[in-house]
Amino acid sequence: MSEIHYGRGYVYTIQYHLVWCVKYRHDILNGQVDDDVKDLLNLIASDNDVNILEMESHNDHIHLLIDCKPQHYIPNVVKALKGVSARLLFKKHPELKKRLWGGHLWNPSYFVATVSENTEEQIRRYIRSQKKK
Repeated sequence: MSEIHYGRGYVYTIQYHLVWCVKYRHDILNGQVDDDVKDLLNLIASDNDVNILEMESHNDHIHLLIDCKPQHYIPNVVKALKGVSARLLFKKHPELKKRLWGGHLWNPSYFVATVSENTEEQIRRYIRSQKKK
């Protein structure tokens, strides 16, 4: 169950299910690249005061269940996660630039849905099942 947080003058629990794809749907989220992107996303989220509750990828896309504050603007959170991870992953794995020309790791679009107490466990199971496909 989602944790209730206390701010100055407010109480909240806000979770989002995020999904985005690799540009051109290339299958690059495997092995060390997959491990590195997950480490980078956890670091970026932490730097932006966002908590990743669940995360899993499947070759060409990634799912996250995040917990954040009311002050967070989701397009900015996604921009930080996608933009910084792409820049750092290209730096760590320059061979990716040959497959993903134009300097873009991620497709510009994404999916976002709010998560309620009633759907949280279902979404967690779905995200965990991504590698089993």
